[in-house]
Amino acid sequence: MSQIPSRRAAKSAKKPLPKAAAGPRLRKIKAPPKVGFVSLGCPKALVDSERIITRLRAEGYQIAPNYDGADVVVVNTCGFLDSAKQESLDAIGEAMAENGRVIVTGCYGVEKDVIRQAHPGVLAITGPHQYEAVMEAVHDAVPPLHDPYLDLVPPEGLRLTPRHYAYLKISEGCNNRCTFCIIPSLRGDLVSRPANHVMTEAERLVKAGVKELLVISQDTSAYGLDLKYATSPWKGAPLAARFLDLTKALGNLGAWVRLHYVYPYPHVDNVIPLMAEGKILPYLDIPFQHASPNVLKAMKRPAAGAKTLDRLAAWRQTCPDLAIRSTLMAGPGQPSGMMDISPSSRSRAMSLATMLRRSSVGPELSMAMVTCFVAPTSICRRITRSASVASNSVIADEMSS
Repeated sequence: MSQIPSRRAAKSAKKPLPKAAAGPRLRKIKAPPKVGFVSLGCPKALVDSERIITRLRAEGYQIAPNYDGADVVVVNTCGFLDSAKQESLDAIGEAMAENGRVIVTGCYGVEKDVIRQAHPGVLAITGPHQYEAVMEAVHDAVPPLHDPYLDLVPPEGLRLTPRHYAYLKISEGCNNRCTFCIIPSLRGDLVSRPANHVMTEAERLVKAGVKELLVISQDTSAYGLDLKYATSPWKGAPLAARFLDLTKALGNLGAWVRLHYVYPYPHVDNVIPLMAEGKILPYLDIPFQHASPNVLKAMKRPAAGAKTLDRLAAWRQTCPDLAIRSTLMAGPGQPSGMMDISPSSRSRAMSLATMLRRSSVGPELSMAMVTCFVAPTSICRRITRSASVASNSVIADEMSS
């Protein structure tokens, strides 16, 4: 019960307080984001909740005591019995009604379709002990605050590149099975990052002063294929995990965007107008690898059709300033390591070299856009030094003619 103040106290309270001496101005501290948490089920689920809450607190989140004060609510569900499933659905419904921004996790999360049917508005659904997935969902819903006075790591992370550019990796692995390449054995199949995760990292890099984003992966133009081009929320609208959509979004950040490891698939045609409009840099790094159809077939190269030169010419019609960097390999499948190709293939190789040579951005860089790499045979067998030197000479002669 509050005490009613006396008349003397009330009278003294009316007197103005003396002005405080001038001192250093205190900086304003933003309130940390708050996460509400509902934990259902057995003690094992409770431990999962404790671990998630520990992660949240370590990243600066506060745990809200009620729905009203929460920026997002996590419901850790139970799916052991039918009654537990119903309790979980009821808890999700209550959180949706009271707050509206709900992330579902726990054992009942394995039945995503049932939960989506009952509550289509939930932000994300994960299964049991999927701590990383829950944290990613929370980051998407309400990013953690960065305090430059307290945090040891900047929000864009630590980089080994100079300040003005940064690599932006959009996927891992590769679905292609080229006979000379070991990448799928090392990094597995294609695993694309959700589009909003890529954009969040890119935006942080640009805010940190990065002027050029170098988009990389093993197969950049295949981005999103494994996700079936699923959308994710970005700036209040859905953004598809698709090569074109992501490129458009990156082009709106105000930094140079340079695309690497792009295969000449037909859908790449749609990105060239963005270069002509100045949205992204007129630059493509395309691993052609070879000009001989027989060698390309032995390599099992994707997008290795005879229409590649026609595609390049069409791209130049749309964007005359387009610069193309590529890698050409001499020797795969050839016992001697030499380029043993037919006249038509040799003509195609010379046309390709000429096309690449015209990709220069200045006379001093007329040959800098082409990297010639002398590879072993298609199954990585030994190749003699003399054959390697001879192969280099063949390519150099053809490109200089």
